[in-house]
Amino acid sequence: MYWYKLKLLPLTAIIGGITLLSGLPSCRPDIKQSNAFFDIGGYFKADTARLKKLNPEVNKTVTHNGITETKTVHISNWGQELNLFIQSDINRPAWKNSYSVLASDSLLIYTAKYPDLRTTKVVIKKDKDKVKWVLVYNHTKNLLYETREKLSYFPDSVYLIEKWQQVRLMGRNNYRIEGILKAPQK
Repeated sequence: MYWYKLKLLPLTAIIGGITLLSGLPSCRPDIKQSNAFFDIGGYFKADTARLKKLNPEVNKTVTHNGITETKTVHISNWGQELNLFIQSDINRPAWKNSYSVLASDSLLIYTAKYPDLRTTKVVIKKDKDKVKWVLVYNHTKNLLYETREKLSYFPDSVYLIEKWQQVRLMGRNNYRIEGILKAPQK
């Protein structure tokens, strides 16, 4: 009977697996994530797609510890270029009570209530439904390093990434990346 059990085991496992998998969706509750805050990640993902299609020339200046290099380039991967902005999205269900909100018709300010949150402040200037500019302040500190970031974004104009980093045993680094978008020539 040993051969009988071996043949039935795979068949039983397959049938059991199919039954289990077909029942999983009914066990999962419908989770609708509502954005408590401005959708920074969604905004920048949409804008990176728009910029990819537009493919503007960018006058990009990179400074590392006082050494500067400037080039005119076409950014091939806007998602990677603006990734720090995308990573600064504060719309996570676990953080819905972690930021205080100050809002007016043209300004949104989100301030972290707890010092361990990476994104400490977000300031968004709007004109009706159109974003005029976004400022993001990030801070990370642990036993190995401390990093501060100031991210500035002015749609169709300029983006600026300023980063100060202190790494234990390696010292301090300052980075500044500025991208000035050139208007398309007609």
